[in-house]
This record gives sequence, structure tokens and C-alpha cells, in this order.
Amino acid sequence: MEYSPKSIESKWQNYWVENKSFEPSDDYKKDKKYILSMFPYPSGRIHMGHVRNYCLGDAIARFFRKADFNVLHPIGWDSFGMPAENAAIKHKLHPKKWTYENIDYMRDELRALGLSFSEEREFATSDELYTKWEQEFIIKMFEEGLLYRKSTTVNWCPHDLTVLANEQLEEGCCWRCGTTVVQKEMPGYYLGITKYAQELLDDLKTLEGQWPSQVLTMQENWIGRSEGLEFNLLLSKQAKYKLDNQFSSYQVFTTRPDTIYGISYSALAPEHPIVKYIVDNKLLPDSKINAIKAMQKVSERDRATMPKEGVSLEIDVIHPLTGESIPVWVANFVLASYGGGAVMAVPAHDQRDFEFARQYDLPIKQVIVGKDGILSNQTEAYTDEGELIDSESFTGLKNNKAKKAIIYHFEQNSLGKKQINFKLRDWGVSRQRYWGAPIPFIHCDDCGLVPEKQENLPVALPEDVEITGEGNPLDTHPTWKHTTCPCCGKPAVRETDTLDTFVQSSWYFLRYATNNAKWEKEGISKKDSDYWMDVDQYIGGIEHAILHLLYARFFTKVLNDLGYTNSKEPFKNLLTQGMVLKDGAKMSKSKGNVVDPDSIVEKYGADTARMFILFAAPPTKELEWNDSAVEGSFKFIKKFYERSVNVTEDAVANFENIDHSSLSKEEKEARRKVYEAVQKADDVFNKTYTFNTLIAASMEAMNALQAQNNELVWAEGYYILTNILEPIIPHACWDLADKLFAKKNFSSKIEVKEEVFTLDSIVLAVTINGKKRAEVEVAPSASKEEILAAAKEIAAKWIDGKELIKEIVVPNKLVNLVVKG
Repeated sequence: MEYSPKSIESKWQNYWVENKSFEPSDDYKKDKKYILSMFPYPSGRIHMGHVRNYCLGDAIARFFRKADFNVLHPIGWDSFGMPAENAAIKHKLHPKKWTYENIDYMRDELRALGLSFSEEREFATSDELYTKWEQEFIIKMFEEGLLYRKSTTVNWCPHDLTVLANEQLEEGCCWRCGTTVVQKEMPGYYLGITKYAQELLDDLKTLEGQWPSQVLTMQENWIGRSEGLEFNLLLSKQAKYKLDNQFSSYQVFTTRPDTIYGISYSALAPEHPIVKYIVDNKLLPDSKINAIKAMQKVSERDRATMPKEGVSLEIDVIHPLTGESIPVWVANFVLASYGGGAVMAVPAHDQRDFEFARQYDLPIKQVIVGKDGILSNQTEAYTDEGELIDSESFTGLKNNKAKKAIIYHFEQNSLGKKQINFKLRDWGVSRQRYWGAPIPFIHCDDCGLVPEKQENLPVALPEDVEITGEGNPLDTHPTWKHTTCPCCGKPAVRETDTLDTFVQSSWYFLRYATNNAKWEKEGISKKDSDYWMDVDQYIGGIEHAILHLLYARFFTKVLNDLGYTNSKEPFKNLLTQGMVLKDGAKMSKSKGNVVDPDSIVEKYGADTARMFILFAAPPTKELEWNDSAVEGSFKFIKKFYERSVNVTEDAVANFENIDHSSLSKEEKEARRKVYEAVQKADDVFNKTYTFNTLIAASMEAMNALQAQNNELVWAEGYYILTNILEPIIPHACWDLADKLFAKKNFSSKIEVKEEVFTLDSIVLAVTINGKKRAEVEVAPSASKEEILAAAKEIAAKWIDGKELIKEIVVPNKLVNLVVKG
């Protein structure tokens, strides 16, 4: 029987579509599994990272579907975003046309891999129906005070006329056009994720053991909870005068109140209001103003890796306890997004502050000493525990006790207060882009900012636009933004900002969980959500560990509070797959090391692509592309398929009644290997997901089958192997199962027969002075004396004439004889 992947795969792919083989059932009494891989951006072609992600999810979904679970395994398209606009400019195409043509092409590519997705629940996030419900959620969040509008300083590209995220800056320039970015005050919309900071942090504990610890740590650090002291530093009289009495103080936050007597300078972020006032009013020499402006152009992320830089602002503040004057600087290491954008600097006890102080020759005052009481030699900051010195009435206290005492002192004297801070900032969701979900608000001169009426949703994008890359086409459209106020009916203007695309990927899993027959009437079905949620297994790259996963967790909690779902965490278990490499580097067009999945499928078939991608490495590890290993996977499938001729019709009818005791050694070994593969499959699909070990076990079983000639053993072996390999190479297995067993092996769980693990004999290594010399075969029930006698007999030539000092038997492993002479 010749293996012909093209004909086999097209046959079964058509069969699955015609029979709706992978649609979830409406029977909510069945046990369920919700298996989800992160959905793709429709860029035009799938890559090997997609193949790995979706083959992992598909294997898990197929396993549980065969085990009679009700399986939801959906796919969709994260289809809004800038790449579509860039393509529109480059190819002079409408973003919608480009996007949906790509979806059609990529859908066919994924189907060619035999992926068992629900086709009925597929959608794109740019579908107007999806936008409709998303806009409803956004309005509800606005009504609850969770979405708000405020003005803030943003990165603005004066060429492309758009806001840029910090991540889109390259050395202070626009990543797309290279124009120098400027700081601009602009209004924008924000989601109050900080209101959920503590809950997001606390609920990470519920994911321990189910999410990678690395991801949990990354989220914990990103949320960044810290307890400390918040207080105001008052400006000196001279500073107030210099600033035209526009400011009298600024707020700082510290987690180290025990070091407060060691403050030797204070530092402000380049975006701090005082710094901006000084720059705008040119209250410093031009050289300093230009240096500050240069700092402002660099993203916070880039600043974190740059050498520490600062500029003296030539103003002072007053120490809240000693009354001493403290110089104020602007420093690139201070973040506007944390602690008010201002720090009290204690260089003796903070390494970052220390390095800055040494660079600019600022004082370093030690106020904590260790057990030995010796002062630091000031070659680095002292950050260990210790005892306070030179700290007025707090001198002599252990620094941990001093923290509480100093906070209490500040609170009692109305100087400051204990405060919990988070690094997490509210989520800015405004984008000055066309290809995104319109923010459903209207600006009315009389009524202010008002949401669109429910019955008018969705607020859809106009299609008659030209994308030039300059500005937002919604802003310049002749008619789209002109409307009437939903409250007073007077002429008004639509909001022209669109939503950050992370919003769409923050609730799509809840949309999948809603029966598609209900999509027109509701965005999320609570009844369906109660059954399907939480996602049992989520699969995707670790690069999404923070933003996407954090936003999805946040949205789930918000939608829970708004009454749309009872789910509080979206993903029960998380699997983060490693990258696919070639020649030691991540595959990319720029490196010229891309392997086209379509060409692999065309040459070897989808099953080969699937087997290689699951066999080459454990899923969480990086996978190095190997052409010969691809060839090896193809050869195994070909052998597995073609050796099925050894399975006879009579054997299929009778293999369930094999008399194990009457089998030869080789026949027993073949059965043992086959059932070891069954045990491995159960472990892999329920615990480890190390598919490479399951494939290796199946290959061993195949080799053992070929080493014997019993037709019943062949039939049983194929009945089992086609079952456990189906999630990995489904086309070949469906074809074999259909031809040999009428697919009956997919309808019930393979039960392990313990009889096959009963051994007639065991083989032990025989070592002399630790060096292996021979093997001895004994009965499993042999006594220690019998084992030693057999070992001495087989090892006679190595021990004759020598003094036997020690005899060691390690059960089921080896015999070691220690001799002398």
C-alpha cells in the first residue's frame, strides 16, 4: 500500500469539512475542553512559528476529542492594526481588501495542515459585528468610570502626524519615517487597569503550577507593587521665585524611608511639569535646555539601558526633617510613569543614585552601617541591613524598624503618609489610525463627551478613504465624523481616534465561547461562558507574557464585574512555545533563513510537517530547523503507512483475544513497547506535552513490531498506534484506521493491559570493579543468591584467581563484583 500524502490529505480534509467533524456540541452535560492557540495577524502567509503553535494546540484538541470530550478549538484573525495601513500605502490597496484577502489565503494554508479548528466560530476582529459588541463594552466601561479621557504628553511624529508608543521610537525618531519625534500635549482615552492592580497581582497565585513561573514573575514585576512613604518636598524661596510661584512643592515616593537622612539630591523625570515649565520658559542656559530636550525624545525603555545622564535645574528643595537645602536635577533614570516622576536620591544606599552622584560629584552621606559598624569606603552603595547613624532621634534603630518609625513620624506630623504604589500605569487605548475599531463617542459643544446610542452601534469605518500615511483619514473625511448628539440632537463630531488593537485580543476567547447562532444578539453569552470558560489550555509565544496576557486577564475581570461572564481568569493553563530557529537564528526574511511551510507540505505532506515540528524539540524549547530530520519524519510515516499490509482482516477480527502467555519473547516485547507508548500518550497529553517523547516511544513500538511476525500482534499494534498518533499525523491515521478498523479505534479509550508488563526474565548488567563486562538474564523472582551465582558464572574469566571483596546487587539493574588481585 503506497503512501501518497497529497491524495490522502486532500481526501480527509474534504471529509472533515463536509462532515463538520470539529464543531463543538451543544450538549453541555458532556465534559468539555477548551483548547486555544493565540490567533494570528493576517500578514499574508503563515510561518513556522504559526505551524508550531497551531500543531501543538491541534494535537491536544484531537486527543481530547477522541476521548469523548466536548472540544472547543477555534481560530480567528487579529486583523486590525498598522501593518494593513503600511501595506495600503505600499501597494495602493485598501486596508480592508488587503486584510481579508490575506485571511482567505492563510485560512487555506492552515486548512492544508489538517488543523481541527471549528469553522463556524471563525471571525476577524475587524468584522463590524465584533466591533459592535466591543463598542458596547467600551461604553459600559465609560459609564462605570473605568474608561476616561485626559490630556497627557505623548510622542508625536510631525511627519506622519500620529502618536507613537514608546516602543515605536528608535533613538528618538519615528520607527517608520525616521523623523525626530517631539513631545506634544494631547487628549486620549485610558482604561483604569490600575484599579485592578491588586486583584491582578493576588490572582497570580491561583495560576501557580499552571502557568510558567517565568511568566508569573514577569507579570508580578510589571504590576510592581511597592509599599513606602509618600511626602512632599517643598521648594526653597529662591526656587519658587525662579519658577514664578507656579509651584510650591512636588511629591516623591520612597520604599526606603529608613534612608531619608541620607538624601543628598533629588531628581525629576524629563517629563515632570516643573522640568517642562523650565524648558518652555527657558529658565536655564541653552546647552542645558537642549540636553533636557534630547532626554525627552528617548523612550523610557531605551533610557533604562543608557548611561545615566542628568542636568542641574539650579533650584533647591528643603529636607522635610532637617531643613537642609537639597539640589534638584533632571535625570534620565527617573520615570514619569512611576512615583510622580520624582525621587529623593540617597546615593550611599542605592546603587543607581550612587553612580549618578559619583558621575556629577554630588555628596554621598551614609546613614546605615552593617554589623561591624564600619562606614562604606564609598566604592559602591551599601544596600544590606543595618543600624541607623546620623539620623537624629532614629539613630541606633535597626533599619527595618526605622522604616515603620519614620513613616509613623511623618503621619503624626502631617508630613506624609504610608502609601502602596504600583509600577502599572493606566492603559492608553487611543490610536490616531484609520484601521482600527472606532472609539464610540461623540463630542457635543453643549453636552460634552457622550457615548453613541446602543441602537446605532456599530460605529463602522467609512470605506471611501485614501491611506497616505499622513495623519488620520477619519479626521479629514468630508462626512464621516459629522453627526448629531445622541443627547440633544444638535450637530456634533465623532471621535476619530480608534482603539489599540490589544483591546480586540483581550476578549476574543469569550466571543469564541459564545455559540455563533447567538452572535447577532449578544457579544458574550453568559450561559455559554459558564460552560466553556476558563480556557483549559492556552498556547502562544512567551513574547506575549506581559501585555496581551495581562490585558486579557484585566478585561476578563472587568467583564465579570459588568455581568457578562462569571469567569475571573481567562486561561487555566498556559503553554509558551519556543521559537523556531534556522542556523542558530530566529527565522526572518531579513536573515534569509525562512523555511516556507507551504513548500514543506507540498514536498512531504502536512503530516510530515506536523510530526517534525512536534518531534524536533519539547514545546517550550527553541526548535532548530533540520532538513534531514524532516526527511526522517517523512520516512517514518511512509514506513508506518506501507507496513500496514501486515495487518490482515482475520487478525483485525481476533486480536482482542490474544493469549499473551503463549507468545514468543519478540512478540511479548512488541506488545510491551506498544502499551508503553499508550502510557506515554496519556502522560504527554495530560501533563508534559513533550510530544517528542511520545513520537520516540511510537517509533520504538514500530521497530518492535517489525521484529516479530504474529499477525494478531501486528493488528493490535496498528489499532493502538493509529489511535495515539492521530493527533500528530491525523491524515495517515484516519486513512489507516478507516481501511483497517472502520475508525472504531477512535471511538473508545485504549485501556492498558497490565499483562504485557509481566516479564519472563530481566537482563542485569554485570560489572567488575564498576566496569561493565557482561549481562545476565534471570527470572524476575530470582533471589539475590541465584542472581549472584548466575553473575559469577558468566563473569568467571574476570574473577577467577582473584579475591572477591564485595558483592552488590542493584534490583532490576546490575550486579557489581569488587575483586582484588
